[in-house]
Amino acid sequence: MVESVIQLKCSCNNYPWGKKGHESLAAKLCSGTPGTGFKIEESKEYAEMWMGTYPTLPSYALSTGEDLQAVLDSNKETLIGKPVLEKFGTNLPYLPKILSIAKALPLQIHPDKDLAGRLHEKNPEKFTDPNHKPEIAIALSKFEVFIGWKPNQEIQALFGLEPLKCFLPDKHTHFNNETLRHISRSILEASEKTIEEVQNKLMALPKQAFRKQTHIPELLPRLQQQYSKQDSGNLVALCLMNFLVLHPGDGIYVPADGIHAYLSGDIVECMARSNNVLNTGFCPRADRDSVDIFAAALTFSPHTADESILHSTVSEKGTGKTRVYAPPLSEFAMLATNLKGNEVETLAAIEGPSILFVVSGDGTMKANGKAHEIKEGYIYFIGHGVGLTFEATNGLTVYMAYAEA
Repeated sequence: MVESVIQLKCSCNNYPWGKKGHESLAAKLCSGTPGTGFKIEESKEYAEMWMGTYPTLPSYALSTGEDLQAVLDSNKETLIGKPVLEKFGTNLPYLPKILSIAKALPLQIHPDKDLAGRLHEKNPEKFTDPNHKPEIAIALSKFEVFIGWKPNQEIQALFGLEPLKCFLPDKHTHFNNETLRHISRSILEASEKTIEEVQNKLMALPKQAFRKQTHIPELLPRLQQQYSKQDSGNLVALCLMNFLVLHPGDGIYVPADGIHAYLSGDIVECMARSNNVLNTGFCPRADRDSVDIFAAALTFSPHTADESILHSTVSEKGTGKTRVYAPPLSEFAMLATNLKGNEVETLAAIEGPSILFVVSGDGTMKANGKAHEIKEGYIYFIGHGVGLTFEATNGLTVYMAYAEA
């Protein structure tokens, strides 16, 4: 009979925006599970550790080496539970990750279901599924991020600056979201010469010309150094998007078609089961997707910094030491349990599949009458209907992505 608690072996990818060697929390956590053979190389970037069943970077049962998806396929109702199985099938409907970010990720959106379906049908090698990809990100360290759009009145004031007027429509009397779409397209289609010239002119302005947006001249040299003075992402991110600095425990929600670019930090990320993305900045020009598709797909939510924040609340599944991040979608929610030394927390059974991962500390986890060692970097699949009790030794922080129908 299959066990309902399965320790997992996971992997990291090596995108160039990742932190190097032991500076990468993703790498350190990935190396925390014993017996995987994963060794950290100091000269290599480690960007993301994936946990789950997405075929690009799947997880495996540590004890047998069997692909987690194969285990689920063979034990559907036992591990997934009938309600979630009927709604989502045997594929886990979510994909949790740990990201360690040294420099800006590409300026991007994740297409909604309609666009994802069309892109997948046309180019299944690049767009590997027909699903949407709304996501959340929770800070594990200081986390800098560009997300969503500034309020229109703030953008209108910025584009009253002489260097930026060239991106405005020829005739505009009312500044609205379609004006914003036009500006975005104009920046993304501009020549590299124009992009560089506009940035040079912005840097020549006095700091007070930017009013409350003084982060623009402060961050621009940093972004130019990471990619180039010719990268149009510099202007889109700084002049159109909200810039947030978050701290451990702070969360954000990115809807499908929501524009964003993570800049630095270590985070927990979780998304609907998809790997689709459209990139148009903070990457080599050859790696950029169609500006026409990108601009047409843009939606204009969130439209303030506050609208981007995903607040956590005390979870009813715990006894006071667990919080829940619940985005407005059906595929997943995320629990976060934080314990001091010798503290105990009990979680009620979840009626669906979960993936649990320890980001710091150590202790024991009791499930179905058995005690399991848990420490930094340990990852477990938890089948539906299994209650858990955590006992911390020297403090313990555990995250758990789950789905219920």
